[in-house]
Parts: sequence; C-alpha cells; structure tokens
Amino acid sequence: MRPPVFVTGGTGYIGRPFIDALCGRGYAVQALVRRESQSRLPAGATPVIGDALNAATFTTAIPRGATIVHLVGTPHPNPSKAAEFEAVDLASIRATTAAAVAADARHLVYLSVAHPAPVMRAYIAVRVQGEALVESTGIPATILRPWYVLGPGHRWPYALVPVYAVLRRLPATRAGAERLGLVTLPQIVAALVDAVANPPASGVSVLDVPAIARLRRPAGAAYN
Repeated sequence: MRPPVFVTGGTGYIGRPFIDALCGRGYAVQALVRRESQSRLPAGATPVIGDALNAATFTTAIPRGATIVHLVGTPHPNPSKAAEFEAVDLASIRATTAAAVAADARHLVYLSVAHPAPVMRAYIAVRVQGEALVESTGIPATILRPWYVLGPGHRWPYALVPVYAVLRRLPATRAGAERLGLVTLPQIVAALVDAVANPPASGVSVLDVPAIARLRRPAGAAYN
C-alpha cells in the first residue's frame, strides 16, 4: 500500500502538475492551502487549510508515516527578493521540518536549487539552510536541485540553450554547465514522482540537474 503524500505549495507552477501526476498514479494526496487558494488545487487532492509559515496550523493534519513534499517558494526568484526568500522560503521549510518530525513522517522531499552558482547568492544561501534543516530531522529525505525549470510562463531561458551546448563542449565549463543546466516542467515532475516512489532507506539522497534530466514524463501528469 502506498503511503499518503502531504504537499506544501500544491497550487503553484510545479505543485499542480505534480499533484495531478500523483493522483493519476493512485496516491492519496493532501495539500496545504490557504482558504482563498483552495479552488486552485487539482481535483483528487484533499485540501488542508493552514499557513505554510506556521507548523501549528497543519501538523496534526499530516497522516502518520506520510511522505511530505515541500514546494513552497518565492515565485520568479530574482536578486531583489532577498527579504522574501528569508520570510517565505526559509520560514516555510523551517515550519515543514518541524511538522515532519512531530508527525513522524516517513520521507521528506525538498525542492532546493543547484549550487554553487555565480548569481542568486541570497536565494541559494536560503536553500542551503533549508537543506540543512531537512538533514537535521533525521528523516530519510530526497533533495532535488534544479537550476531553472522551463515551462508555461517560464520560457525565456530557451534562448540560452545554444550557449549551454557550447559550454558543455569545453572541458573547463562542462561540469558547471551540467550542474546549472535547464530542465523542463515534465522532467521535474517526473523526478518528484520518482522521489516519492523511491525513498532512501536512510540519510539524504540528492538529485542534481543531470539526474533530473534523465527522467521521463510520468503517467497521469498534465502540463497545460
């Protein structure tokens, strides 16, 4: 029997197709949402009304032994949003890890970011702190580190594809180009579904860009 899945950030750019994919595979999904956002939650998921920044509002709603997937984050991150990264991204993973421990979660999945990188230092610093919080729980965890996820409304980096092709050909820049490569929305959803289906027995498993890019679109996913 598949364990239940509890998702934070389920109404976002990645969260909606991810929940569609999980429901298509028969998972029982609960998703943390604000009351005013529950209409955006994909059909098939059970809404849990709460505040992602306050563990007390949702801890008791997490089923024992659940897989918790944390997708909360600042939309369209850029260097001007450093304060928001602290107030939302870091505060939310702090709340989620506290809730995961209290709820005796089976597996914790965290969507982080590729690092190191020459830009977005504040964003990366917050995500590195988030990874440390995840590891400190002692719960088996999977951390995904994409750099930029291409999809609807997130297409401008396609212009960089030829540049990446050149950088991958040069020995001095190959490793960085692969670590900071582009992945698609279907690929990140496939990676998240795979992470849910295949938790590590212990410790922390990290999926970087090359590992994410190798995964295919999961059955049941929608990317409209």
